[in-house]
Amino acid sequence: MAEALPGQPDAATTERLETTIGLLGELVSYDTESSKSNWPIVRHIEQYLKARNVPYVIVPNGPGDKAAIFATIGPMRDGGVVLSGHTDVVPVAGQEWTSDPFTMRREGSRLYGRGTTDMKGFDAICLAMIEEFQAVDLTLPIHIMLSYDEEIGCQGPLDTIARFGKDLPKPGSVIVGEPTQMHVADAHKAIASYRTLVRGKEAHSSKPYLGANANRAAGELVAQLYRYADEYVDAAEAGNRFDPPYATISVGTIQGGTARNILAKECEIHWEFRSLPGMAQNEVHKRLDEYAAEHILPVLRRYAPEADIETIAGLEVPGLAPDPGSAAETLALKLTRSNQTIAVAYATEAGQFQTGGVPAVVCGPGSIDQAHQPDEFIEISELEACIGFMRRLVRELSA
Repeated sequence: MAEALPGQPDAATTERLETTIGLLGELVSYDTESSKSNWPIVRHIEQYLKARNVPYVIVPNGPGDKAAIFATIGPMRDGGVVLSGHTDVVPVAGQEWTSDPFTMRREGSRLYGRGTTDMKGFDAICLAMIEEFQAVDLTLPIHIMLSYDEEIGCQGPLDTIARFGKDLPKPGSVIVGEPTQMHVADAHKAIASYRTLVRGKEAHSSKPYLGANANRAAGELVAQLYRYADEYVDAAEAGNRFDPPYATISVGTIQGGTARNILAKECEIHWEFRSLPGMAQNEVHKRLDEYAAEHILPVLRRYAPEADIETIAGLEVPGLAPDPGSAAETLALKLTRSNQTIAVAYATEAGQFQTGGVPAVVCGPGSIDQAHQPDEFIEISELEACIGFMRRLVRELSA
């Protein structure tokens, strides 16, 4: 066999890379926007696993319209490694793509399509590597877990995590393959989403003393949220690894009122809080409630005693806290041949695994800068780097 030229992949790597690219094209072809069922792609993966005699379980969600799939290669015992990915993608509506987002396009060194980076590229690598996982005598299992709803709250793995140590082996570590350009991330922010509903009283705009304008109160609440946001900016600590290096607050939508000359009866605000590890996720919620009770409600109820303000918590995604020396961090740093970790601002499923008692890190191919964008793409070299990572994992876990 001819040897590979310096800097060029060998024949086995080239073959594995092409297998990965083919699988990625198949996965991209499924429209798995989070608002839709992911059963078609789960059935596709199921057939792929069956053809390779890989044991697996399917874990449906409560309504039964979505499911996670959990496959195991190697001994069915505790202490293995989970390679965690998700099957859902963000919507393409309103984005200007130069080609069909659900037909992968190969152009030069890039692969274009919805989910190529976030994160069907990692999913495809996991599946493509199964034959190499099976070809050795693994001392610990390698699990592949592909879930759902990551893009709308990271809830997809929870039912499977609840089964660890019961009817499923309890893994020793988890590697979540979100795009980090194969750097090891040991920390990410948490997300808490909220809906604040202001209820006032309608009246003619020429006589505001006959009612209570919900829009006015909502505007003052929004202004206060951004004052809190500015406090976090001012309190940013030097050396913080996050970008940006502080907790953030964002108001996404404001909707209220029926006409220019009617005091708004209701106004609804949708907002989120992205907190740093160690911060209470409900910190801003509590502060806003206190501010509303002290400063906003008395004015709102001056002419409308029935007026009210209610903030309702939505999805909460736990952050990933640094865990120096954990099994996941130690393993991932060894496999990436690195001695340094990073922190990422976006949330992942890693926090769910950590909360469930399993050490986790984030490490996967591609750049988050390409995620959620029109003409999303992944560099082929990123897939190749991840394949190398997986091969070192095989050597680490084999006899």
